[in-house]
Amino acid sequence: MRIEKRGHACVRLTHGGGTLVIDPGGLSEPDAAVGADAVALTHEHGDHFDADRLHAALKANPDLEIHTHAGIAEKLGPLADLGARVVVHRHGDTARIAGFDVDVYGERHAVIHPDIPVITNIGFRVATPSGAVFHPGDSFTVPEDPVSTLLVPVHAPWSKTAEVVDYLRAVAPRSALAVHDGLLNGTGAGAVELLVSTLAPDVDYARLEPGQGRDLD
Repeated sequence: MRIEKRGHACVRLTHGGGTLVIDPGGLSEPDAAVGADAVALTHEHGDHFDADRLHAALKANPDLEIHTHAGIAEKLGPLADLGARVVVHRHGDTARIAGFDVDVYGERHAVIHPDIPVITNIGFRVATPSGAVFHPGDSFTVPEDPVSTLLVPVHAPWSKTAEVVDYLRAVAPRSALAVHDGLLNGTGAGAVELLVSTLAPDVDYARLEPGQGRDLD
């Protein structure tokens, strides 16, 4: 299995001829979802969900599946009318998506501010040959099942680095890849890496640039 970063919170997973793209939003590459068999969307914020990127994916693959929660599914009528298959999930679901075995965990977006309503957010745990990758969206959801590679959101209006470290400790993955880093410059990314490596030394932490990837066991 291979994972590639496609900008900010978007990743592309490929294995056995199947391609799953998670959260192709407005800060990801314009063609982030092109060539996908399926797209998974954690929540509705524009840095995770972008209609233009979904249209491009559907144009490239008329059989595209879009997996998300009910609130986003209501917004996908135009894409469904064009042929996309929209599949609704909630916490506790299991599914076969683009050839991957996927578990769904989580229900709520992290609190940004008490004055801002909390929206629905689900995370996707994708099985690998020797473990699982988990994308939590905008949350610090701890899955009920083990995670070998955590896609850890390292920078957001709703978090601080101490919480990122505590999240890594709670999930206890073998490795972690930084996501949700589109607003960080190199200095900020380096500061996060220093704190994570110091305070969560048992986790193999890395940050991929857009377009970079790595093979997963």
